[in-house]
Amino acid sequence: MSDISWEQSIRSFVGQAASADPTPGGGSVAAVVAALGAAMTSMVGRLSQGDKFAAIRPQIEETLERMNRLSAECERLMHADIASFDRYMGALRLPKATEEEKAQRRAALREAAVQATAVPLRLIEQCREGLTHTLRIAEGTNKNVLSDLAIAAILLEAAARSALLTAEINFGSLQDAKLEAAYAEQAADQMRLIADMAREAQDIARRRMLE
Repeated sequence: MSDISWEQSIRSFVGQAASADPTPGGGSVAAVVAALGAAMTSMVGRLSQGDKFAAIRPQIEETLERMNRLSAECERLMHADIASFDRYMGALRLPKATEEEKAQRRAALREAAVQATAVPLRLIEQCREGLTHTLRIAEGTNKNVLSDLAIAAILLEAAARSALLTAEINFGSLQDAKLEAAYAEQAADQMRLIADMAREAQDIARRRMLE
């Protein structure tokens, strides 16, 4: 298991992501990208405070609280992604000399695949929540940070798309066609909402830049 910490330097994390070690991989990187998206929304919110922005104060306060929780959840999901990969690799190493061992190994692989799929699906949900709050403050925020708001939307959508791929690569290992279909439908529904909100947030930002 990689020695990954939320406290390490950017240089260190990027170096580990670029190494031959499979973790941190795409799922972990997606969680970090989502946290960066939340950070951009938080910055926009903090620079949209005071009397000038009194009309959206409740939305700003709620958004800042939500972004703090989202960032903490991204940290948890980064570690969960690494743990689920390690669990799957551990299941692959189980013995398969007898029929009983083969059955136990198949069950362990399925359980590991379910976990490895659930983690990125949870990240997609978090990205949707992040975009919901980013979009909620888009019309009233400080015009000087509209590009940052649009970047927040782009990052959250990118993280969700990355998480979707991380989930999809595990679908074939679920050994359950109904569960696979349910997960795929759930993800597709979320991604439609995410794409729409990300596009709308960027459109609002670009329009307001020209006003």
